[in-house]
Amino acid sequence: MRINRQIRATKVRLISKEGKQVGVLTITDALKLAEEEDLDLVEIAPNANPPVCKIIDYGKYKYQQIKKEKESKKAQHQVKIKEIKFKPNIDTHDFLTKEKHAKEFIEKGYKVRVVCTFRGREMLHVELGEKIIKRLIEDLQDIAAVEAPIKLMGKNMSTVLAPIGKKR
Repeated sequence: MRINRQIRATKVRLISKEGKQVGVLTITDALKLAEEEDLDLVEIAPNANPPVCKIIDYGKYKYQQIKKEKESKKAQHQVKIKEIKFKPNIDTHDFLTKEKHAKEFIEKGYKVRVVCTFRGREMLHVELGEKIIKRLIEDLQDIAAVEAPIKLMGKNMSTVLAPIGKKR
């Protein structure tokens, strides 16, 4: 975006600070009008024929643009995924502890990826890992829904649980 003396066109279509169209003027006349009002001449549509310029306070305009960008970023909601790892031969108390952590994450509004990792000969009994994941899904079914089905990818079996309803 070009301002004041950076504008290269010889003639420009000028818009006043109130938003009214002044007409097609030479660049020197447009700059004089902008300087009289103690504002900047800003090229808004450089590809138009002739280019469209507006008389505005450039510093204020930039500030408003940055403010709009920040507001749009606030409106965006980024979904964060927490991961909980299990082994197929997990003990009951360890399972309950990890289940409690998963419940806390879901209540805070996070998605939870549940992963069961197999090592060596544990790969012969993938049904044990599936049983653990299904048990967790069953225990958390009142607050979480299964977003992705249980998949075995290499040595890991995983699924994703998403919170039901709004986050607290």
